[in-house]
Amino acid sequence: MQSNTRSLQTFRDPAGSLHIENGRVFRTVSPPYAEVVLGFIRSDVGARWVASGRLVSTAVKSWQEDGAVLLEHERIPFSSYPWEWTPGQWGAAGNLTLDLCEELLDLGLILKDATPLNILFDGPRPVFVDVSSVEKRDPANPIWLAYAQFVRTFLLPLAASKYLGWPLSAYLQRRDGYEPADLYPYLPTFRRWSWPLRSLVTLPYLLENRKDMRTSALEGRWKKTPDLATVMLRHTLRSLRKTLRSLLPENMHSRWSGYPESARHYCEEDQVAKKEFLRRALLMTKPKTVLDLGANTGIYSRLAASHNARVVAWDSDVSACQASWRIAHAEKLSIQVVVADVARPAPAVGWRNAESLSLLDRADSQFDCVLMLGLLHHLLLSDQIPLSEVARLTRDLTRNWLIIEWVPRSDPRFIEILRGRDALYGFLNEDIFLNAFLNYFSCVLREPLTNGRILFLLKAI
Repeated sequence: MQSNTRSLQTFRDPAGSLHIENGRVFRTVSPPYAEVVLGFIRSDVGARWVASGRLVSTAVKSWQEDGAVLLEHERIPFSSYPWEWTPGQWGAAGNLTLDLCEELLDLGLILKDATPLNILFDGPRPVFVDVSSVEKRDPANPIWLAYAQFVRTFLLPLAASKYLGWPLSAYLQRRDGYEPADLYPYLPTFRRWSWPLRSLVTLPYLLENRKDMRTSALEGRWKKTPDLATVMLRHTLRSLRKTLRSLLPENMHSRWSGYPESARHYCEEDQVAKKEFLRRALLMTKPKTVLDLGANTGIYSRLAASHNARVVAWDSDVSACQASWRIAHAEKLSIQVVVADVARPAPAVGWRNAESLSLLDRADSQFDCVLMLGLLHHLLLSDQIPLSEVARLTRDLTRNWLIIEWVPRSDPRFIEILRGRDALYGFLNEDIFLNAFLNYFSCVLREPLTNGRILFLLKAI
């Protein structure tokens, strides 16, 4: 499912392991679980989910002597992790998990775990990829054993984001999510007892040391008739869906989420000229894959997608990314939104830093064209990244083309960010910019705008 050529392997699931090598994705399913997993993949539900794009396509490669089965999954073009998602993407992934769990009940199956790490995004659409999470269920058990994990890994991170302002990116360090005790001390009293935090945080926190709450399920006191158990499970899933919906923000605003509409340094003529240049460059280069760095709300991502490119759109502003994802999702555009700071990209994490690849490892040489529009001066002045380093990064990311915008030192935004540091950065000009980038690219097109900014189409050498 990962597109990078670097080797990656998972090993936490007793049902098997995932191995990614040279862009091919293999899963070994252990003997006790292989029959169930294959039964699901070959079922009408599994086939329907694959056809709709909600479940990764899977082929059986071989059976091993011990009864294990080797599967190969279709590769998802670009993988992103939960710490790089918008709240809307979290909600879509959570709903996908609940949808699958509910449909599995008709097959006598259930999900044994419920974590956002089971999900990847293909464009704006979530795809369930961990087929080994499917197992047989006890027909008399009305309890979803993965309920607590769904709360920890989906609902509590969203609650912490909505009510406490904790970034969803903090999930990077919380592989199995939050506990109620993590949130409880920071919530005001009135909030603790309001819905949905009363049931998500307060009551579990106050009751966590009661022995009867910990052991009653194990003692079998909650067994029901199969029909009643199924009804109760469906009610649980509906309740989780309602809570999930309540934790998603209706509207998100930030300094940057309205930037395209409020940018005073761009007159309508320049906006039209910029889009026309991009159209011309896209028609000339015909990229199949595009990376939009500093994509903001996705205006230029959508333009690239309209030219039949598969677009990955990075931006560090969550509100802008949320707006971009909502449009792409609603209009079914081939745009995958990633919450990412180019200057501080997500690192490799997990055991020995080998369970989840870094953002740059996943992106290395994966794109036919990179867009860097209105971003370069931020990297130079705010993040203090040398021109030579920015040029080298863009060359690492693109296989062929770079469309970039140079912002001169006379530009109002340049002056605003400069903040009196003329001695450090006031010398920057177009010649210095070109000298840095022409070490890696040749110039194909140059288009000056009336506001002084200059657009370039560069070809990798």
